[in-house]
Amino acid sequence: MSLSPRFEDWAPTLVGEGYSEAYLEESRANSLHFEDSRLTEMSSGSDRGACLRYLFDDPESPEGPPRTVHGSLNSLEAGAARALAERLLGKGARRAPPRAAAARRSEAVVLRDPFGVATEEKVALLAAADRAARAESAHVIQVDITYAERRKSYAVLNSDGEQRAHARSTVIFVVSVTAAKDGVLQTGTEVLGSLKGFELSGALDPVRAAGAAARLAVEKLSAPVARAGEMPVVLAASAGGTFVHEAIGHSLEADHVQEGSSPHYVGKLGKVVAPEFLSIVDDPTLPFARGSYPFDDEGCPARPTPLVQNGVLVDYLYDRVTARRGKAEPNAHGRRESFRHRPIPRMSNLYIAPGKDDPADILRSLDRGLLVTRMGGGQVNTATGEFVFGVDEGFWVEGGKIRHRVRDANMLGVGPEVLASIDRLGWDIGWGIGTCGKDGQGVPVSDGQPTLRIPKLLIGGREEGA
Repeated sequence: MSLSPRFEDWAPTLVGEGYSEAYLEESRANSLHFEDSRLTEMSSGSDRGACLRYLFDDPESPEGPPRTVHGSLNSLEAGAARALAERLLGKGARRAPPRAAAARRSEAVVLRDPFGVATEEKVALLAAADRAARAESAHVIQVDITYAERRKSYAVLNSDGEQRAHARSTVIFVVSVTAAKDGVLQTGTEVLGSLKGFELSGALDPVRAAGAAARLAVEKLSAPVARAGEMPVVLAASAGGTFVHEAIGHSLEADHVQEGSSPHYVGKLGKVVAPEFLSIVDDPTLPFARGSYPFDDEGCPARPTPLVQNGVLVDYLYDRVTARRGKAEPNAHGRRESFRHRPIPRMSNLYIAPGKDDPADILRSLDRGLLVTRMGGGQVNTATGEFVFGVDEGFWVEGGKIRHRVRDANMLGVGPEVLASIDRLGWDIGWGIGTCGKDGQGVPVSDGQPTLRIPKLLIGGREEGA
């Protein structure tokens, strides 16, 4: 399955004034849900359609966003798209010149096409993962496993004559284990996923991941509730990038900045926002990363985008609309969930670049505080910068040594303030994956960070002495 639309067939849907584009998409997906040691749900589906979008500068408000005309249809027929263009713009719209640039087409290589793997083999893998989780302890009371695969082809043709097409496959495996003891419930979760085919099942080993999730849930049953209060915190590289994604990344999306819902970073380009040793990059070109792509959903070629460089804010994440409004160049971060949605500024693979400190030395520097090795879910208010994150796995540290595991901890703070306070940065890096939600749209992302130390952070848990 791959899209190869002919530019000359779609050129009549584009206009010569302003900017216009046709976005075409075809997708196929399967999922399996395994619960109570049996396959409880199996689903499959496909989707196809196109979107037309037109951007016109408003002469009465040149500083404002361009006027947008947008429409979609559940068809890949050029004739149906031409009819949609006439409904959106009227028959008198001036058409784009017929000459097109050379087509650029690519396809992500997979070793095992997931759609060619028998359902029985996938179910057997989930059953093995279920057994591995339950074998860890009699305290395991629930194992919930989801396997999903998707094949997507998309193409962008625009009024600049550009035409790009790409096809990709993704596989994701999620296992959540619940353990119970003496009225206490705890969970452990592992998520595996990449721009790969079914070979992911061997490279990242879902069976081993299920066992790890179960051990985490069981070990937290006997752990004391985390101490509450302000304290130094070390985020290990294994914690993934939830912190940088939620506390900082969303605030650097240009629409939030331009709308005033991210006031901490308005007018801060060229200003110091972090320690000199800290840099943040969003890179959609990383091989096999869940958030990667060769071009964004507006056809802009992907490239690494430094956002904070040696502590200085140097860029935002732009789509075409926010770039025009901000008199900047789009930097390939216009993303959409599907052909039914407008592209908006989004992260891809966002990470804090590794520093120079030895991660072991960072831990030894922690006199009394919290070591976070796995992050849970989180949320942020971009208007205030306030965030709250769950801690899926954490440890109490005294004298630079781990004393014991803790449970039920939360991290609370203000993203820009915490970013500026980081005082140690490791040379390692760890990654997490997910589906990022914004404005009702979800897109795949990866987030990364090295081991780092925050001198003071508010932890929600149990008051000392309680």
